[in-house]
Amino acid sequence: MSNLLTAKELKEQGSLVDLLSRLGYQPIPKRGREKMYISMLRDDDANPSFSVNDDLGVWFDHGAGKGGNIIDFGLAYWKNLGFNEVVKKIQQVCSIEPVEPRILRPRKPVKVHYVVERVKPLGGHPAIKDYLKSRGVFAVAKFYLSEVYYYIEDENEIRKHYFAAGWLNEHNSWEVRNRYFKGCMGHKGITVIPGNTKKAAIFEGFINFLSWRFENPEADHSIIVLNTLTLLHQGITKAKAFSSLDIYFDRDQAGKSASKDFIKALPYATDRSSIYEGFNDYNDKIKAQLKMAASVKENKTDFFSNVRVPFER
Repeated sequence: MSNLLTAKELKEQGSLVDLLSRLGYQPIPKRGREKMYISMLRDDDANPSFSVNDDLGVWFDHGAGKGGNIIDFGLAYWKNLGFNEVVKKIQQVCSIEPVEPRILRPRKPVKVHYVVERVKPLGGHPAIKDYLKSRGVFAVAKFYLSEVYYYIEDENEIRKHYFAAGWLNEHNSWEVRNRYFKGCMGHKGITVIPGNTKKAAIFEGFINFLSWRFENPEADHSIIVLNTLTLLHQGITKAKAFSSLDIYFDRDQAGKSASKDFIKALPYATDRSSIYEGFNDYNDKIKAQLKMAASVKENKTDFFSNVRVPFER
């Protein structure tokens, strides 16, 4: 292959459904825009829980609670490859060849657009509240998230209405997330929360930031949330403004690779992921603690349930 696409070009031209088909994965029959697959990222998926919306160029693995674009998938699928190697691999598998001069050949355009109808303070919608409680972060989320109500309209002017927890990025676009979907209403970007001018904490996504905040309510760090590992290099540029850097990326191959790249660029940065060693990410640790606390509470409640009094008064 003589020419390689940039990451941006690959995201615009690549098709997740085509990539999965070439890798040997086919969706189960399902109506609607989202295609469902048995997850190829996990070995324990008995029911289809991996969804793809090829019009929007996004995927989400409901069992793992992770998703993203075509490059994010490549990083999760080829765990032993670095970012640039994944971009090259996807281009090779999908046989995408750029035209000279470099002219983009995007997928067949589909008129699908988002409209954010209203934004409300967090806590009003029970499904959003329950979702954040299940992640163990609702108590701190109210200071950073909102309820976003939006609809997606297709080329036939058919609207579908949705709601999600929303988190603003630097482009004033909403990163939205609920129990079934993870995406962005607008242009993908990094989120920066100003704090201490000398030290910063860096995260992949806002759920992991909220998990850290839950355990560190008094920490005054400035916060940098990438919202996607594809913005790693932009995140490194922003992090150069700080003399102390703590990294809290996932402990999977993609996260570890990103941490190495980050530290290679800024050697004084420190990988803090050992705090949640044994878990994939910070939130997995919080959820495990939540489950353990619930189990202890249940056991205390049931302590006398099986005790038989040997006599009567």
